[in-house]
This record gives sequence, C-alpha cells and structure tokens, in this order.
Amino acid sequence: MEIKKLSELPVSPNPHKVEAKQVYDTENATAVVITLKKGESLKRHKTPVDVFFYVLKGEGMVEIGDEQKEVSEDMIIDSPKDIPHRLINNDSDIFRVLVVKVPKPTTQTKLL
Repeated sequence: MEIKKLSELPVSPNPHKVEAKQVYDTENATAVVITLKKGESLKRHKTPVDVFFYVLKGEGMVEIGDEQKEVSEDMIIDSPKDIPHRLINNDSDIFRVLVVKVPKPTTQTKLL
C-alpha cells in the first residue's frame, strides 16, 4: 500500500505556472491536483485523452469548448479529448481540483 500526503508532495513544473502536484502516475492513468489562487487560471489547452475534473475545494469556472460553467466542491466534470479547456479562479481564495487523465497520455498537451 502506498499513501501520499498532498502537503508533502513537490510542485510539478508546468506551462501554466500554477501549483500542480502529481498524486498518481501509472502506465494506465495519471492524476494531478491543481490549486488555483484567486485570479489564477490555466491557459487554454487540449489534451490527447479524456479528462475528468473533481472539485475538491472552493468554487471556480470550467471552460470546455465554447461553454463556461460555475462549479463547486464535490462536482465532477467530464472533458473529452481534443477539446480546448481550462480552469479559472475568479473569486475563491482557493480553487482545488483533481485532474484525472485516462488513459495516460503518450503525447504532450497542446497549449492554444
């Protein structure tokens, strides 16, 4: 059994320049916890695989394609592969989201 404590994991470098911590990584899937402070957002990007977001803390916006929706704790959002998307924190002190990619990507995410 492997147990990890989020507060003890290192921040992973990323092109969005936000706090991102890899919490799970196998040959089949990968998961990252992204924490956005007030006013932070991800850059619009496409992933080569399906993604789902699970909101752990706070409130924010999820933009997928041309849609933008307010989301909050305990909501799960599906983001199909190759559709531009991003997370936005306009108002919450902290907007923390678990991002799960299945299957694990074999090519890089594309910033737009």
